[in-house]
Amino acid sequence: MDISIVFLLGLSFAFVGVIPPGMLNMTAAKISLKEGHVRGFVFSIGVCVVVGVQTYLALIFAKYLNQHPDVVDVLKRVALVIFILISIYFFLVAKSEATPQEVDTSKSKKSRFFQGLLMSGLNVFPIPYQAYIVTALLSYKLLSLDNLSIGSYIAGATSGTFIALYIYILFFDKIKNSKITSPKRMNYSIGIITAIVSITTLINILKMP
Repeated sequence: MDISIVFLLGLSFAFVGVIPPGMLNMTAAKISLKEGHVRGFVFSIGVCVVVGVQTYLALIFAKYLNQHPDVVDVLKRVALVIFILISIYFFLVAKSEATPQEVDTSKSKKSRFFQGLLMSGLNVFPIPYQAYIVTALLSYKLLSLDNLSIGSYIAGATSGTFIALYIYILFFDKIKNSKITSPKRMNYSIGIITAIVSITTLINILKMP
């Protein structure tokens, strides 16, 4: 198996999974707007570290998850609760954010990295998503589970995630003077997105037999 193809597969599928508006990319854009590109990148690195771990778990447990859909169902229920809580948090932050606040730069880089770790860890969707993708790739013999292929796919997945986050950072920097990029509107946007995800997840859970 050509590792460059495996890398590109990991990059492409991770990019497709992250590029739609969501909690992580919108938060990366928000941090970059408020505190600069560097801290937005630090947050993104934290996200990518967890994505690498989640992708590894998906690779290892792809067949198991595919044969035991009840595990994915449990993850969906956990994700529903998490996204409801996150939605409430961002709506409350947006409501209370009447005036600009000073940013504590002494701990900002370190805290943003751990914030990326935490928020990415709360987002459990990459595990079933990647498990499904990996299972499909295995069935078409486009991927094997040797150490080199696993490493290449994980490297591609983390790269694809970072590229998607970077695109959001650059895009919102281009329109940073518009009203849509105000902290209050950004918080409301993240809250609305996570609320939509919560509703969609709830609908999927209710449809399950």
